[in-house]
Amino acid sequence: MSSEEETSSPSSASDFIGKKEDIVKAGRVTKLVNGCRDVLVLHHHGQLHALDMRCYHSGGALQYGDIEEFNGRLCIVCPWHKYKITLAEGEGLYQAVDDPTAKPLRTHWRSKGVKQRIHKVTEVNGDVYVTLNTSTEKIESDVYQTEKYRAVSHKASTNPEPKK
Repeated sequence: MSSEEETSSPSSASDFIGKKEDIVKAGRVTKLVNGCRDVLVLHHHGQLHALDMRCYHSGGALQYGDIEEFNGRLCIVCPWHKYKITLAEGEGLYQAVDDPTAKPLRTHWRSKGVKQRIHKVTEVNGDVYVTLNTSTEKIESDVYQTEKYRAVSHKASTNPEPKK
């Protein structure tokens, strides 16, 4: 979800992420929001976006993904398996082929539906806040938001396997 500029106070359900100027300078920040959800906040072409930090497909760290445009839609590309996720809606995109026997092959972009949870970003006087998307609808990226997964991924990042 793109950012909204406001002059009033953020809602009590919003978490402070940081100063806009710091986020713009860094390009991306990750934060545990509300003590329960790992969120990636990124700045791209003047807009702030927030989404679950781990890719819905296999838990890839989206903070290392490239931002690209596919069929006019801005996406983050997972660095692990190159899954394309729209920043505005959290849809998974893929290239479809209607007739695999036709030469040359004609592909076009299609949506897999919403796969990544997107969160609301609000800017108030240079401060950036995220309000979690608390919809009860299950979204595939929810799988990577458990304490169990967080503990396993943290342990792996602090104790990498020795190379043989």
